[in-house]
Amino acid sequence: TTLNVLKKELVKNYVVISLDFQGIGQSGFENEASFVQEFCRLIWNRRNVIQNFPEQILQKIDFLRKKENTNRLGDLFDVLTEWCDKSNLPVVLIIDEVDSATNNQVFLDFLAQLREGYISRDTENIATFQSVILAGVTDVKHLKNKIRDEEQHKVNSPWNIASDFNVDMSLSESGVEKMLEEYEQDNETGMDTADMAKQLMAYTNGYPYLVSRLCQLLDTSVTEKLVNKSVVWSRTGLDEAVKLLLLEDNTLFQSLTGKLVNYPELKRAIKSILMEGEKIAYNRQQESIM
Repeated sequence: TTLNVLKKELVKNYVVISLDFQGIGQSGFENEASFVQEFCRLIWNRRNVIQNFPEQILQKIDFLRKKENTNRLGDLFDVLTEWCDKSNLPVVLIIDEVDSATNNQVFLDFLAQLREGYISRDTENIATFQSVILAGVTDVKHLKNKIRDEEQHKVNSPWNIASDFNVDMSLSESGVEKMLEEYEQDNETGMDTADMAKQLMAYTNGYPYLVSRLCQLLDTSVTEKLVNKSVVWSRTGLDEAVKLLLLEDNTLFQSLTGKLVNYPELKRAIKSILMEGEKIAYNRQQESIM
């Protein structure tokens, strides 16, 4: 649903190539030739819905989809680069269901070619996609781990993004309350939405993952666990949800503990603050404190 809404919005200002990797069978990921052929087949099948499709590019896509055994990723990216260069509008590539491809080397090579395109754009002014959107249910960290080895993750972004992102993504108390009110309209739990929002904010400070996860636990696990359903959406239920959350090994906690593994000095500093009450002066020169 999100992708469909996004596509409708993007086509106003961009050429959108929207593909679904569910349309490629396992054999399509066996080697470069079969992958290029299948990738071009997906584009060819959408030729009537892709706006401003240059006839010259369409012919080359048609040629690659019919050509067998000798296709290379370089051939595909030569055509895609030419497409981006000739297009009157910036080109956005959307690929849904990338999960089906993540264990295949040819897909990882495809990702590497995409990334190289952005490097070439910045260093040599070579055309490439305005944006690439990869969608699926696999945790993005699995893709990150395959693109680069762990040593390179510590400082660099795996997507090589240098620009600042200054949007405040945290939820406000009023925003949380509105979300709870919508839930209450559907489920009629009898909760005090204003008080519940205040308590959720006290625990999470509006951190989106924590707010959503606690509400999900309240809706599922806590509802099943507590005999008195009337206290689920109250301080009693929230305390139970927090206990369950702290027992999890979720993606957020893995990310945080990963920082402690990467920076032993940070781990020692936090331990001394929490366990020993030590006060540590702020020092920009110490990487762990930064």
